[in-house]
This record gives sequence, C-alpha cells and structure tokens, in this order.
Amino acid sequence: MTSNSVDILLVGGGAMSTTLGMILNQLDPSLTVTMVERLDQIAQESTNGWNNAGTGHAAYCELNYTSTRPDGTVDTSKAVNINAAFEVSLQYWSYLVEQNILPEPSQFINRVPHKSFVWGEKNVADLKARYQALSALPSFREMEYTEDRDTLAQWMPLIMKNRTSDEPLAATRIQHGSDVNFGAIARNMANYLIKQDNFNVQLNSSVTDLTKNKDGSWAVELCHKKGKKQVINAKFVFLGAGGGALPLLQMSDIEEGKGYGGFPVSGQWLVCDKPEVVSQHFAKVYGAAPIGAPQCLSLT
Repeated sequence: MTSNSVDILLVGGGAMSTTLGMILNQLDPSLTVTMVERLDQIAQESTNGWNNAGTGHAAYCELNYTSTRPDGTVDTSKAVNINAAFEVSLQYWSYLVEQNILPEPSQFINRVPHKSFVWGEKNVADLKARYQALSALPSFREMEYTEDRDTLAQWMPLIMKNRTSDEPLAATRIQHGSDVNFGAIARNMANYLIKQDNFNVQLNSSVTDLTKNKDGSWAVELCHKKGKKQVINAKFVFLGAGGGALPLLQMSDIEEGKGYGGFPVSGQWLVCDKPEVVSQHFAKVYGAAPIGAPQCLSLT
C-alpha cells in the first residue's frame, strides 16, 4: 500500500470539486491538491450534461425558491440570495474565459427564456402573488406575467397545443435565463488544473475509508481499479461526490454527518431529435408540482 500527503483532497470529479480546486489553485498555487474520481473520466455522473436539467438556477422559474408566509405575503429572500449567487458564478466564469481557462461562452452557456407555468385557481393566485413580489425587485424587474391563452400559446406553443380545458392558467417569463453545460465547465477546469504543478488528478479511484488522525488531518484509503490500495493523508477533505457524498460523510464519523438519511432520486431524460418539433419550443418551463411529487418539471 502506497501513501502520500497533500494539503487538500477533493473527492469526486464533478462541478463542485473542480470549481473548489480552481479557486484554491488561484488563491494559493503553493497548496498541494489531489482530486480523486471513481470513474475513468471527469464529470460523468450528476455533472454530465445528459444527467441534469442544465438550468442556470437564478430563481426565475423555480417556484420552490419562494414561499408563502402565514400572513399570506411572499417570502422572496431565498430567491434573491440564489439569484445573487448565480450572478457571482457568471462573473467568475467570465473571468475564466478572459484567462483562457474556459472556452468561448457559447461552448458552455447559452441564453434561454425561463418560465413558470401553473394551472388551477389557487396555483394561478400563488403565481400572481409571486410575480408581484419578485418583479418589484431589481433582479427580477424584467419578469412578465400573463393569464391570456393567446400569449401563453406564443410563449409555449407545444404546452398549449390541444389544451381545451377552461381551467385557469398562468405563466411568468424572464427572457434572459440560461442553459448551462456544467460538464463542459468541469472538464475545462480539470484540463487546466491537471497542468498545474501542485495539482494531481487520480481517476479510477474509490474512497474506501476515512480516518481522522490525532493532529486533525485525515487518512483517506483509496482502492484503484486494479485493486491497488493507497492512503492519502490530507489536512482537509472535501466530499463533492454527488449522491455518494452522504455515505462518505457518515464513513468519516464526524458529528455533522449524524442524523441524515438519503434515498435514491432519479429521472428520465427524453430527447427529441425531430427539428420540426424542437423548433417550436425554446424555453425552460417549470411547473408547480402536486404534493408528494418531485419539486419541478423542466421542459427545455
């Protein structure tokens, strides 16, 4: 069994680990950092472009980012914070483009309208209240609202096609939403980091044990694809392993990992390869999920 020591160990090769690795490297290039990934490529699970909605989450269309207070007013604080955080991401990606670390922006981010669509009297009333609260804020001042069916048909023709019910409908729209290829961002970051002196990437490496040393550092045991064992001693460990992060956190036996549970959440991504259909829908459309259902519906 081989062993070595680093300042930082990043577990997982997705968007979280590569972003943290990039920030650490730029703030202090002298830090020794190793990133380990279970698979044989970077960003192949949750970060992969075919495994997530690709939404640039700015709270424009995600209804669960606002809530109704007991007095009936809309709490916009979470939406405002998420919007501000995404703006910081945009600024950071712009900086990385200027530094030739990320490619030309259209290679990883593109403009697409973000829309919320609801049906039923209560949902329509809730969406209107959300619109009134958000559109009064500078970050959301370009939000539009409509209950008019002809306008809805223009905004989302495929969703409105053959809809004959007289049930109340409503939608909001912000034109400058975005679609993000987080996999492309992560892979470009990783390609840059691999070339840096104090940054190392190990693929086909699974974490099998985490043990806290007496000095507060961590001994992290790895198993490589061909069965080779390795121990990395790290001053700090970041678990950016997607759905695998919680079991690893519990493996560490730290107090913060107790009291949590996880269950598998998945979805089926359907791809339409008919241009005549695709050309009729250009939007991210999120709906209000019924109780017990996943929180959002995304049609891109």
